[in-house]
Amino acid sequence: MLGRLLERTEYKVIQGDTNIAINKLCYDSRKVEKGDVFVCIKGAGFNAHDFVDDVVEKGAAALIVQEDVEVSSDVTVVKVENTRKALACMSAAYFDYPAEQLTTIGITGTKGKTTTTYMVKSVLDSVGIKTGLIGTIGAVYGDEIIKTANTTPESYIIQEAFRKMVDAGIQCVVMEVSSQGLSYAI
Repeated sequence: MLGRLLERTEYKVIQGDTNIAINKLCYDSRKVEKGDVFVCIKGAGFNAHDFVDDVVEKGAAALIVQEDVEVSSDVTVVKVENTRKALACMSAAYFDYPAEQLTTIGITGTKGKTTTTYMVKSVLDSVGIKTGLIGTIGAVYGDEIIKTANTTPESYIIQEAFRKMVDAGIQCVVMEVSSQGLSYAI
């Protein structure tokens, strides 16, 4: 239900109802399918609000926006102050708050993040603490490696990786945290 995804987010319903079933949470307009909720992220190089007509045509059931949009009345529109922050909170809810089941260690700095994360992971693993890692090469847990596009992936990707780690019995995760990633921290 859309309302459950929004339970830790401040929002205003512009039209429609949050008591609707949602197929999946999406922030990439190219991946939207019928019944999805689409979060319109406003980035430095693009503004997903410009694609609302496209995602509605693909069947999006709901839009999360921070700018005013006009769409048909059968689409739920929810307005938030910051869609990137809303995506982070909604992603956590979508994956059933996996970070609350992990100890998370973030490593930041100009140089040495990758080396340091691997060292910390190695130490924790050596004392029997099952540890995952998220960084430049992707998300690593056990023998699994999930490729990511950035050192600090989008919040949805992080929460998805956390869920997979929790499901695999991981207790702790060590993350490279870029300065860009910190600028979006909530």
